[in-house]
Amino acid sequence: MKFKLPEIPPPKLIKTLRSYNLLPAIVFLPTRRRCDEAALEVAADRLQRTNAEKEQQRFEIFQEYSQDNPEIKSHKHRKILLSAGIAAHHAGHIPAWKLLVEKMMSAGLLDAIFATSTVAAGVDFPARTVVLSQADARGNDGWRPLQASELQQMTGRAGRRGKDNVGFVVLAPSNFQNPPRIATLLKSPPDALESKFRATYTTLLNLLDAFGGFAQVREIAEKSFAFRDTARAVLKLEKQRDGRLQNLQNKFEKSEFDYSIADVRGFERLTSVRMRFQEKLPTTRAEIRQSWLKENVVGGRIVTQGRSGKRFFLVINVHGEKVVAMRDDGQGATFALPRVNRVYAKKYPIKEDSTEKAFFEIHEGKNPALEEPKTIHKKDETDEASEIISRLIEDFLPKNANEGGKRSAISFLWETWDDAEFLQKIERDIEVLKSEIWLPFEHRARVLHHFGYLDFQTQKVTERGKWLADLRVDRPLLVGEALRHGLFEKLEPKQVAGLMAALAADSDRNFGELYLSDELLNILNEVEEIVFDVSNVEWKNSVEPAPEMNFSAAATAETWTDGVSWENLVYETKAEEGDLVRLLSRTGEALMQIANLKNSNAEAAQLARKTADIIMREPIR
Repeated sequence: MKFKLPEIPPPKLIKTLRSYNLLPAIVFLPTRRRCDEAALEVAADRLQRTNAEKEQQRFEIFQEYSQDNPEIKSHKHRKILLSAGIAAHHAGHIPAWKLLVEKMMSAGLLDAIFATSTVAAGVDFPARTVVLSQADARGNDGWRPLQASELQQMTGRAGRRGKDNVGFVVLAPSNFQNPPRIATLLKSPPDALESKFRATYTTLLNLLDAFGGFAQVREIAEKSFAFRDTARAVLKLEKQRDGRLQNLQNKFEKSEFDYSIADVRGFERLTSVRMRFQEKLPTTRAEIRQSWLKENVVGGRIVTQGRSGKRFFLVINVHGEKVVAMRDDGQGATFALPRVNRVYAKKYPIKEDSTEKAFFEIHEGKNPALEEPKTIHKKDETDEASEIISRLIEDFLPKNANEGGKRSAISFLWETWDDAEFLQKIERDIEVLKSEIWLPFEHRARVLHHFGYLDFQTQKVTERGKWLADLRVDRPLLVGEALRHGLFEKLEPKQVAGLMAALAADSDRNFGELYLSDELLNILNEVEEIVFDVSNVEWKNSVEPAPEMNFSAAATAETWTDGVSWENLVYETKAEEGDLVRLLSRTGEALMQIANLKNSNAEAAQLARKTADIIMREPIR
């Protein structure tokens, strides 16, 4: 259950913790904004105690650190950090600022840090106390319950080695607090490790180039940690299969007949087909007629109904067993499908000028009735199919055996029937499980074949595929196609930066409302055509297309590469500094990947390196 209690104001929370000697503390809050607001609220509270000596030490560290990191001099939280010893720490702050906060916290110069849950896994600065405000976490897809490993990472920050005998975890009340769940999670084992191995274009190209064929790639994929659960399931099924095979082998050894596994499986397949075939066929005239009526009584046909069959009806629609029709005098009618007497061959469009014609042609003899199937015909077809299967089954019996020998042989084959059926089913299940591992690779192989990066028939990586395999970037196929079409060769650095940022950024993150230049907009329109072509081929081959390009990221990277100052970029985009650093860092790193393609794409590589050097200026490192 969740305890819906009002949240303790951050100043009161810190003051209470101080009164119980529980500082310094890391207070985990759900959102970046709430962390920033909480830090400001505590710093603005004049009742909070300050330590002049620690304040001086913070100022000295700041002065020294800012020599190499000048961007922190204008940070919006500079004053509250230095004067109050309070900080917010989350992905929205630039890396230099977060590192400064961590250094001060490790040195014991801060009273509290307000942080998001992601801090717990990414840094190593302990505190005397950890405060949890809720049992939920916020991810890219919205709110979700905290996991055991996340909680253990968070609570693991409580207690400073060499300073505290114990660490403290405080559950602060809030609308989303859940102490019983927290207690359960603390006692839970760590969450299972999750592999990040995925079937990607570059993974496939590198594995195929290294090992030379799909079979080897498939074998490696099946042994991957990512598919350990599937591998366990396959192993379990294989053990069951081997047990049945041994069971069959024992029966063969005790038998007087010279049968093999292939023989008993063939017998099982033929008898199963015959049984299914006979089950599906109707055996009575009523069943045959009902099946025929369902197939032929359709909208636009003329029928009669009842025993007399004197009145004609134009079928409008059929809903299950109910026929909706129009009589030849224009009135509507409904009746059960089995009451249909005769069905006439022609189909007419259900329009006012056609219905009159439909009834006239009946009276003029221009629309003959369909011939109903006869029961004897169906029986003949059944007998013929059964005879073919029975002859094939006869081939499994000993050729020169007497009737008694044949009866014994057929009896033995039926004794092995369950084993053979089990083998058929279990091998199908094994193949389905293995296909779950391999099929994503095969689908991507067909896409790469379409664009000439590998040859599917020979299972070889082409020269073009070899340089694509060296591209460790997001959406490598789109970048590869842009390079192949020569898009990079006609661009200026700022346009290259915009293009790469559009491909490198998360599609759902907003980086402000800067406007794209006309030149970059035209380039992105060209890339959109490439995206459309690639996506079409991916859809046809059951591959999920890459997310849409991020135009706000493109405008931000273009502006930064054009020479704007960091302060102006932050002001104009209104985006958080940490998000901007991450975007531009990813863009620069992607460009460095292209810069390595000196032999295959020399001109694009040179331009990419030049652009990366511009992007990776301070404070982007």
